[in-house]
Order: sequence, then structure tokens, then C-alpha cells
Amino acid sequence: MAPALRAASSRAIIVELFTSEGCSSCPPADQMLARLEREGWSGVDIIALSEHVDYWNHLGWSDAFSSPLFSARQQQYASRFRVNTVYTPQMVVNGYTEAVGSDWARVREALERAAGLPAAVVSVERLGLHSAEDGTDSAKLRITVDSIPQPLKDNRFDVVLVMTESGLRSRVGGGENAGRELTHTGVVRSLTRIADLQPRKSRGYTATLLAPVAKSWSRQRTRAVVFLQDRDTQVIAGAASCSL
Repeated sequence: MAPALRAASSRAIIVELFTSEGCSSCPPADQMLARLEREGWSGVDIIALSEHVDYWNHLGWSDAFSSPLFSARQQQYASRFRVNTVYTPQMVVNGYTEAVGSDWARVREALERAAGLPAAVVSVERLGLHSAEDGTDSAKLRITVDSIPQPLKDNRFDVVLVMTESGLRSRVGGGENAGRELTHTGVVRSLTRIADLQPRKSRGYTATLLAPVAKSWSRQRTRAVVFLQDRDTQVIAGAASCSL
């Protein structure tokens, strides 16, 4: 069954796909992630995070988008879900539940479960793009976290900023996908914890900051994503994104 078309919504769900260009099972999951982001699901906006792991790199093809940071993040989720091993393609939905990334029935079930979770109101707004004298670029962002639900008041959260780029293509020259041209959406270019939020001590979070933007990234296809993640359970309790 195909994902439902997008309807107007102020609610967003983070869908993280742990993937690799060296894995022949991953392209169908990459395509599902792109469609979920493009069309949404059952009136909910989907924010896609494509996190390329590095543990496939020794098997014939080194994924240019891979990082040990994403492999480590997936290992943290493995502990959260009490699974013995990591795998690709894996989708993690709002940090709450996981599914094989190409199995639409399981992904849909994960989305249904995550959609019912309490969530704060998160917003991110681009105020401008800046170039410094040293040649580096940055995006000026205003970030706000507010209206944290009462059941979450005693929790402790990380406020996380992610920069993603879509429309990236690779001609794979080796490994299981040798000869294929792959397209990726929401490729995570950076992932940074920017604040520690304890609702009992602070009503919310507001900040204006500069996020580094590499000159090689397409401004039209780059997005800033902000989400609130429980430090203990890793459940995501609110998210938002904006384009550059």
C-alpha cells in the first residue's frame, strides 16, 4: 500500500533511515523515505533523515555520505530497542519504534504508534544566510520549543539541530550496488546537540544561532531540522524544519 497523500498539518514526525550505498536492500527504502517526505502520511508531515552508516564501507564500496557518527547513533537505538545487532535498511520513527525500511506494513504501523505520542511545539525559522570574511557560510536560525505537554514535564531533553541535503546522486562503482545510480533525500550533513532542556527548570527554549553551511551544499535542497529528544528513552517529542 502506498503512503497516503499529505493533508494540512502542524504535526511532524522524524523518520530516520539507517542506510548504505553498499547495501543492495537499501535502494527501495531510500525511495520509500523520499516518497514519505514528499507526500506525508495520513495528514502528518514527515521529516526525512537519511543517515548513512560506515560499516558497509569495507565490502567493495565506500559510501561518500557515511559517517561513524550515524553508526554510533544506530547502536544507541539498538540498545533502546534491545536488539542484538544493527542492520540496514532500518527506519526509526520518532525514536519510538523501528521497522525494516522497505517493509511498508511495518513502517505504517510504526507511524501510527508514533503519531499518538505527546509532543511539544517546535519551530525553526531561517532569518538569513551569511558569508564570513574567512569564506565560511552560515544560516541564521531562530529556534523555539514551547508548550511541552504535562506528561513530559519531568523528562530531560536534548535539543538537536540537523542540516540535511536532498537530491544527491551517486554512481556506485563497486559492492552490491555496482553500476547503479542512486538518489538520496534528507541526507544528514551535520547533527549537533545544541541545548539541554529540563521543562521543570525552564518553560521552553528560544535561541538565535548560526549554523555552518558548506559551500558544496545546494542552498535550494538544504534544510534545517530541529527536534526534541528525550535523553533517557530517545523518544522524539516534537520537530520542525525549514528550507534555506
